[in-house]
Amino acid sequence: MIPTPDLSHLTRHDLEQVYDPAEDTFLLLDALEQEAEALRKERPLICLEVGSGSGCVSAFLGKVLGQSSSLYLCTDINKHATNCTLATGKQNKIPLDPVTCSLARPLLSRLRHAVDVLLFNPPYVPTDTDEASSAQGSAGIAGSWAGGADGMEITNRLLQDVECLLSPRGRFYLVALKQNNVPNIRSRMLEDFGLTSQIVIERRAGREYLIIIRFARTTPS
Repeated sequence: MIPTPDLSHLTRHDLEQVYDPAEDTFLLLDALEQEAEALRKERPLICLEVGSGSGCVSAFLGKVLGQSSSLYLCTDINKHATNCTLATGKQNKIPLDPVTCSLARPLLSRLRHAVDVLLFNPPYVPTDTDEASSAQGSAGIAGSWAGGADGMEITNRLLQDVECLLSPRGRFYLVALKQNNVPNIRSRMLEDFGLTSQIVIERRAGREYLIIIRFARTTPS
């Protein structure tokens, strides 16, 4: 069993401004551990986590891959989150490289068809559009959970860029709620971008039913 990253360096102040790892985080960790052998075999060179928050997930991916030459890029709209991500990397001896930006759009040209592992635990809670827009605009902790209509407004923005980001052997892991209409997400990604998908793991956590979906290309680009 791969240990959860050490987050003891995060203060109460940090966790008031950055998403505290919860059931969705740990389900994504479980999915990555379940896929550990396949991930190691692929020897990914570029890993990108969108919305890294505390840095827990990328630090865990670093533990999964072990000694490697992988580059661990992390983005978050919240400057405090990128600071925490950097600190979590140092605490766990994983070289995380955080960038403060919205989703991955500023990196698209440099990372075109180059990302071997893409991770996204999005703001998936259904809210009204104004709340989601305000949360993204304020770049604070609300941006980690306010998902807009059907909880999909922020996710849909990234989904438009996934095919452009993924390398020919790339894997994209997405956290979703059952209410996000997972069958529709999967069918859209196949029809619009030729990305096949599989549910890696799913679990009820209180009132939420959480699902981890893995996307990949049907054929190399």
